[in-house]
Amino acid sequence: MIGIASDHGGYELKEKIKAELKEFNFKDFGTTSTESVDYPLYAFKVGEAVSKGEVKLGIVICTTGIGISIACNKVKGVRCAKVADIKEAEMSRLHNNANVVALNSKVANPIEIVRTFLTTDFLNEERHIRRINQIKHYEETNEY
Repeated sequence: MIGIASDHGGYELKEKIKAELKEFNFKDFGTTSTESVDYPLYAFKVGEAVSKGEVKLGIVICTTGIGISIACNKVKGVRCAKVADIKEAEMSRLHNNANVVALNSKVANPIEIVRTFLTTDFLNEERHIRRINQIKHYEETNEY
């Protein structure tokens, strides 16, 4: 299951992703229209679902992708990557084992970006594991 959410600025892209990537099972955390809402609430919903293991990966969308990614990264255990192209989506999974992807609502090739993010596996190499563990350690202790 893949968690997906957006604010009002990302609503149309969220719906397009769900319609065009039917091979994936999405759990939609909102919003349900283009009426103005606060993006942090939707970022937290997806982030918490990822953190708790209720969904495997997450997708969050707002007008710029920036605010929603910042909010999502406040959830413990979330590694949300704000990406702008297919290569960044691929690398966010290969090297960083990102578990949430953030998009801006006008990004080029959004379907291929999301498909790449959802189908790319972490390399699981020692150097990448070490770096992710450093992030986890700091998140838990505020020490590096």
